[in-house]
Amino acid sequence: MKVWLIAPWTEVQDMIELARHAEALGFEGIMGADHAFVPRSMAPGYLYSDDGRPPIDGDMPYPDVWTTIAAMACATERLKFSTAVYVLPLRNPIEVAKALANLAQISNDRVVLGAGAGWMKEEFDVYGVDFHQRGKLLDESIEVMRKLWRGGYVAHDGPLYPFPPLQITPALQRPVPVYIGGTSKAALRRAARLGQGWIGAGNDIDEVPAILGQLAEYRAEYGRISEPFETVIAVNQPQDIDRMKRLEELGMTSAVFGVTDYTLPLADKLRAMEQFATGLMPLLA
Repeated sequence: MKVWLIAPWTEVQDMIELARHAEALGFEGIMGADHAFVPRSMAPGYLYSDDGRPPIDGDMPYPDVWTTIAAMACATERLKFSTAVYVLPLRNPIEVAKALANLAQISNDRVVLGAGAGWMKEEFDVYGVDFHQRGKLLDESIEVMRKLWRGGYVAHDGPLYPFPPLQITPALQRPVPVYIGGTSKAALRRAARLGQGWIGAGNDIDEVPAILGQLAEYRAEYGRISEPFETVIAVNQPQDIDRMKRLEELGMTSAVFGVTDYTLPLADKLRAMEQFATGLMPLLA
């Protein structure tokens, strides 16, 4: 099982050293969190906490994910990079397609788009985007980006992002892989229908068999069961090797190790990564 790293709320100037260290230790890649901004107040709506409130506030470092990935890609040779997850419905898919095409070239095809519908209504309100249309916006955005990545002039007549023939450059040698985040039925269906993978967040290990079973059922329904498909999950208590082994046995292809205490100095974050990589990663296949 592959292991990704996520280190949210890390100062942007520390991310390059963190990436170099992750590559040297054998991590598969780094996942970056995304929010356009943090509002002073927000209504409860976060799905992965008991009270619906996210573990973020406005004082935490929240670097722009694309420029940070570009910097880390230039400092590494093997490490992959993904978002976990990018709130795609907030953004124009033409701009995102172009940014990812650039990143694919900079990184030599080491970038993955982890995309989700989003949960923070305040972001959508500020951007002037209909929160209740976010699922449809996400679906059409993926369709638009894949058209543009094929190269040449393309037009799109969809209801949300229609445009006349146009092209973006540089052209891609291969499309950027898209992993879909979320655990709702809609998110799992979207992953099965449109994604090359699925990203979960903090799910209890007892929930994993049902999620994987549902994904397999939907992928079979869409005629995609034989296609390669990645399943990535952020693990509660990743230091518990029995839990990690159990995830591996269930068929998860990747787990995410998180250095989530943003107040830790960089040296302590690097030390935590090293302890995990040398102590537990060798025990995983």
